[in-house]
Amino acid sequence: MSFSRERAAWLGRNVYPYEAALRQWLRPRAASAGLEVDNIVQETYAILASINQVDHIRNPRTYMFEVAKSVVLQSLRRAKVVTIDIEANAQVLDIPEDAPSPERVVADRQELLRVSAAIAALPDRCREVFTLRKVEGLSQRETAQALGIAESTIEKHMVKALALLTNAIGRGGNSRDASSRLREQRDDSNTSDPSGRRERA
Repeated sequence: MSFSRERAAWLGRNVYPYEAALRQWLRPRAASAGLEVDNIVQETYAILASINQVDHIRNPRTYMFEVAKSVVLQSLRRAKVVTIDIEANAQVLDIPEDAPSPERVVADRQELLRVSAAIAALPDRCREVFTLRKVEGLSQRETAQALGIAESTIEKHMVKALALLTNAIGRGGNSRDASSRLREQRDDSNTSDPSGRRERA
């Protein structure tokens, strides 16, 4: 297999890092079809090396998997004895996606709502400073100019905002005092009976 130095560099940067994942994906599929993983990978590289342009390839990983899938299908069609039904087992060749799972999406959205609620609950000035600095990306000086206050005041509000957010998010939305009160209430309920036993209803 011979190809230009530029194409070799492109393959090294954009394709080779995913070869291990491709081999892992191919292994059970190739075995069930009586194919050799090394042969599929080699032909995949040959195809990628021979195409005229690669500028249109936005996701090299997905493109590599698609080429390998095509190689597998072509090999099965050429085989005298096909060991799997291509149509019935098409899902076996489904390419794994980079996208997060539905569970991960739901969890991330819930976390985003939590963070948004915590930001909304900040004192007015802290919320303004935090939004300008961390959401809109203004510098400390730009934030001070926008709000007409000193940079040192901006810094103080940021420290306070970060402390409040860390406290709220890290404690499930309960402040330090609220958490302490809840813990004390549980302790009181556990020791309401002088004998150390809980009162029974």
